[in-house]
Amino acid sequence: MKGISALSRRHLRSLSVLLVFAVLAMPAARASDDIRSERVQFKRGESSAVVEASITGYESVDYVLGAGKGQYMNVSMATDNGANYFNILAPGENDVAMFIGSTSGNQYEGILPASGDYKVRVYMMRSAARRNETANYRLEMIISARETATESGGGAAAGDALVAGTEFHATGNIPCSMGGGQPTGSCAFGVTRQGNGSGIVTVTKPDGRKRAIFFENGRATGADVSQADPGEFSASRESDVSIVRIGGERYEIPDAVISGG
Repeated sequence: MKGISALSRRHLRSLSVLLVFAVLAMPAARASDDIRSERVQFKRGESSAVVEASITGYESVDYVLGAGKGQYMNVSMATDNGANYFNILAPGENDVAMFIGSTSGNQYEGILPASGDYKVRVYMMRSAARRNETANYRLEMIISARETATESGGGAAAGDALVAGTEFHATGNIPCSMGGGQPTGSCAFGVTRQGNGSGIVTVTKPDGRKRAIFFENGRATGADVSQADPGEFSASRESDVSIVRIGGERYEIPDAVISGG
């Protein structure tokens, strides 16, 4: 009986060790109560909304938008914390994301696959959350018809149709430099115009990564920043060109890109 008892104790100790390792290996549980939900309402005649807010630690926010199948969605976020991202969840989903910001960057655009409520879930990566870091962010959400980026006169200028086969109102190339002593070269861009000098210029860098630059009333106001390529944003004007700097990156964006002139 003593031998059986000792064997049982050894098994119990082994089982306890395994349970401890299993618990340590699990991701932090996130109760549904930890996710705040906010319904996003577009102003009458407009196809976009902007939210400026902050989260700390394990806080998350679901921004809920109603949209129809076949509509175009563009979501982008500028943040001062490289561990701050957003996911997008399709109607009816609470856990499985159709877009994951931590692997794809802080910009999404595409044609929606179904009608219903989409959740744009803003969150912090676990490494930063457990340090109780704070992220201040600016989230822009656009939903419009697929054929044009305007309905009822809102959004982009009337008649400003999309370039065939793209989700942009115009495409082309702009002068750019990636720093590190590199000479000025050329980067492809696509622009989503919202009218009145506002919109998003999406630049494809030489390494294939995307950089979204946000404009309001003809002025560059910010850019998406990921954990992989953080950089301080600044913008200046030279004649009819916006000079945008993000860390060592430099972009020259003519007014005609965002205004359509």
